[in-house]
Amino acid sequence: MESTRLDRWLWSVRLTKTRSDAAAACRGGHVRVNDKPAKPATPVKVGDHIRARVNDRTRIVEVVQVIEKRVGAPVAEQCYVDNTPIAPPSESVPVAYRDRGAGRPTKRDRRVLDEWRRGLSPP
Repeated sequence: MESTRLDRWLWSVRLTKTRSDAAAACRGGHVRVNDKPAKPATPVKVGDHIRARVNDRTRIVEVVQVIEKRVGAPVAEQCYVDNTPIAPPSESVPVAYRDRGAGRPTKRDRRVLDEWRRGLSPP
């Protein structure tokens, strides 16, 4: 087999959970093949570069093997080379914490909390 549909390939190598999710991503303009917008029926061949925005993450892969049927995860990983850049570490946002059973915040507690949310340091 030398080519297959894009939505079928995305689903079979487990980049999307369902084939309809892959088709919806294509129709929404979230998938590009060789830097061109792609429809679900776009043929995929060995050597194609696919950029897909799936689950709020952009994946950049190169097709190594064309398959049509869904296979196990270890086999699916051998069908593409993942060229996705490593995401920078996210800045963790501190979470406001109150002891359980401390009751409702007082007016002063509320003001401190509001200042903290705006980025000001508490008094």
